[in-house]
Amino acid sequence: MNDASALYLGLISGTSADGIDAALVRFENDTPHLLDALTHPWPDALRVRILAVAQDETRLDLDAYGRLDVAIGQCFAEAAEQLLARNPGVRSGVRALGSHGQTLRHRPSGEHPFTLQVGDPSVIAERCGIDVVADFRRADVAAGGQGAPLLPAVHAMLLAQTGRTRVVLNLGGIANITVLGADGSVVGFDTGPANGLMDAWCLRHLGVPFDANGGFAATGRVDETLLASLLSDPYFALPPPKSTGREHFHLAWLETHPRVDSLPAADVQATLLELSARSVADAITRHAADAVDVLACGGGVHNAVLMRRLGEGLAPRSLSSTAEHGIDPDYLEATAFAWLARQRLLGLPGNLPAVTGARGPRVLGAIYPAPR
Repeated sequence: MNDASALYLGLISGTSADGIDAALVRFENDTPHLLDALTHPWPDALRVRILAVAQDETRLDLDAYGRLDVAIGQCFAEAAEQLLARNPGVRSGVRALGSHGQTLRHRPSGEHPFTLQVGDPSVIAERCGIDVVADFRRADVAAGGQGAPLLPAVHAMLLAQTGRTRVVLNLGGIANITVLGADGSVVGFDTGPANGLMDAWCLRHLGVPFDANGGFAATGRVDETLLASLLSDPYFALPPPKSTGREHFHLAWLETHPRVDSLPAADVQATLLELSARSVADAITRHAADAVDVLACGGGVHNAVLMRRLGEGLAPRSLSSTAEHGIDPDYLEATAFAWLARQRLLGLPGNLPAVTGARGPRVLGAIYPAPR
């Protein structure tokens, strides 16, 4: 397939379900270049439902599951349409749209490992008139992998530097790191919570979906007893490859730990922020001891208190936003799913077995053709 002049569009809603990121991407010598991007908001009622299902607070029967799948697909299509409308004339040049969907469950271990992302791709293809590639994670899980993280291949392409070990830190609902070794090696895994727990606690106590700039956490004090209990969760000690999600680190999990009910809400928020910072710093110290710098992306880069604590915990390594290296920190994930869609159409692998633990490279995703 010759797609030298083709455009691709990537869509993702992450663990925080704070909006659907859409990225319009051009490729030059196989390298993605972001042309335009936006974040399409979820309707409030749908976001609340997504979070309730993802945190296992609400169980779905088959009819409710089917309706939710279509409703999410419709919102993904709206995000794509909004971006296309902002760029008149490009639609005919878009070869495919890569849709990550919305993760509802991620259980890559056990007797029947699985990962579940919803947002009916056929709805998106029908509405946008563009071929859709979706369901990127299951082939890796079927091959014995974690199905995550999938971004390290793109991190390596855009941010690796010969002879220098650096870490790319993605601060979404869950934090994950990519260790780009000085020798060209790539390792990546989820470290634990980033924004997800803080967002959920903030919504419960302030009625807003996230802690803007860390202001709520800044009014509280870290409770060391609670922090030690949270950090004792076995996940943090597991070796990579590993991945996790909101189905593990959610408010019901938080409430199994002592002192949560007796502390001021701001103190719990401060402790959750410290949990994110400490678990990330510990993971980097353990698995990337020779890293010179850490490049952060994702929504967490806009939380000044979190970034300050991360910087202190990672010293003497430098911490910066990927923006300082020419990469928009808000749309790197959406760009990666445009790349994954292109890989699928070219018949090329999208996973890194050294990262996910899969038995080998796999072509990821299924193709949903647009009406002709």
